Amino acid sequence: MAAHGHHGAHLPEGFMMKIQQIRNATLIVELAGYRILVDPMLAAKGALPPLRVLSGLRRNPLVALPDDVEQALQTVTHCLITHCQKGHFDHLDRAGKRWLRERRIPVICTPHDAAYLHARGLNVHSLPESHGTPSPFLGGSIRTVPCVHGQGVVGRFMEHGVGYLIEVPGEPSLYLAGDTVLTDVVRNFVSTHQPDVCVIPAGGARFDIGGEIIMGLEEAVAFTRISSGIVIANHLEALSHCPVRRSGLAAAAVHAGVAGRLRIPADGEVLEFAALSR
Repeated sequence: MAAHGHHGAHLPEGFMMKIQQIRNATLIVELAGYRILVDPMLAAKGALPPLRVLSGLRRNPLVALPDDVEQALQTVTHCLITHCQKGHFDHLDRAGKRWLRERRIPVICTPHDAAYLHARGLNVHSLPESHGTPSPFLGGSIRTVPCVHGQGVVGRFMEHGVGYLIEVPGEPSLYLAGDTVLTDVVRNFVSTHQPDVCVIPAGGARFDIGGEIIMGLEEAVAFTRISSGIVIANHLEALSHCPVRRSGLAAAAVHAGVAGRLRIPADGEVLEFAALSR
């Protein structure tokens, strides 16, 4: 399966999955003629509060949206939310809610988030309660995979959310891991299903106390070793509590011998994945 990146270029038409990294965990997935916006944080640079106190009061996000994001958003047909409560503005902020509400974009989410999002006037389409059971989605199926958004004391205060596996005939299978550390559940899921493409959080986010609440450099490399497909790392260089740099992750991937399968897109970059014959 071929994968290559474009930055701001016009992409050729064709039956090809495309993933555009927007910023942090926000991306647009194009497959089967649909365009799915994932976890939209659309605020201007510095419009959101700091996430760590002891290491400085830098406001978030640390970077602006890519220049062509307005154009990319115009053709979005659906939205997918992994988690959004307990102050997780980095996956759905006020600007994202307003954008979705004004356009009446169908928002796919878990039953846990459905009432919260409905109360904010969004066009909510809730998935079934049970993890792992496929539901119809865009001519294929979608299922949820549990996340652990940090462990120990910090984990008890977090909104853990889900990842999603999307399988559409003729398209690469896609696992959006959501905000999770590398748990046995995630390891076993990837080993069993071996998705063609996986998107993982790799920023090593942490607060002033406690450990990492998403995968960091070591776990991102370990995940890539488990996976036989292409792994895309995001959740990088956009928030004040995410210390992992793209350059550091790229160097670690080379050292570990997985650089051929780990993609680390710049904000705005589009990755393409050739259609499959299965």
